[in-house]
This record gives sequence, C-alpha cells and structure tokens, in this order.
Amino acid sequence: QVQLVESGGGSVQSGGSLRLSCSVSGSIYSSHRMGWFRQAPGKEREGVASIASDGRTSYAESVKGRFTISQDNAKNTLYLQLNSLEPDDTAMYYCSAQPGGYGPSREQYDYSYWGQGTQVTVSS
Repeated sequence: QVQLVESGGGSVQSGGSLRLSCSVSGSIYSSHRMGWFRQAPGKEREGVASIASDGRTSYAESVKGRFTISQDNAKNTLYLQLNSLEPDDTAMYYCSAQPGGYGPSREQYDYSYWGQGTQVTVSS
C-alpha cells in the first residue's frame, strides 16, 4: 500500500509562486512513476506533470516553463514548483503514484494511488 499526503497549497495573486509537496509512505519500488493532476470546478481532471524514477519528465503544454516537478527519494517526497501562476491555474491539485510504472505519464489510468488534494487559488 502507498499513502500520499499533499501540502503547500494556498491563495496567491497572479504572477505568484507556490511549492506543493507530496509525502510518500509505503512501498513505491525502485521503478515507478509519479504525477501531479489538477481539477477545477466543472472541469475534468487533467495531468499537469509527471516524473519517472529515471528522472524523465512530462508536462502539460499549459504549464511548460512555469511548473517544475521533482522528487527527493531520500525524503520520499514529490514536489511541484508553481511559478508565474495565473487565475486559470486555480484548482485542486492531486499527487499520484504508480509503483513499477515505466516512464512518465499524464494519464489518470496509469496511476493506482492518489492523495486527497491541496487547493491552489490564484486571484487576478
């Protein structure tokens, strides 16, 4: 079993920054993929960024150059640095994990474990 707990969300003005963290407990295996998804009210959940255990990453076009995903295996923590935030980035952000996964993925069905989410609100 894998447990994921997100933190770091909050309210910021347009152009601001936040860093989301996802604490991982349980067996993630040496080969895995992890991701960040977001869901705004009335919209479908979308994959924002993903990172594989070999360091390869994948980003949604809407966040490329503004968001950075990273992981600290020693601390069992996944991060998402959010810069140049825009009102359209307002959403609940979820951390996800797939033990044994190969390569990054921004597809929901490629993940078995999910956190409860952390809210990001960007005002103009």
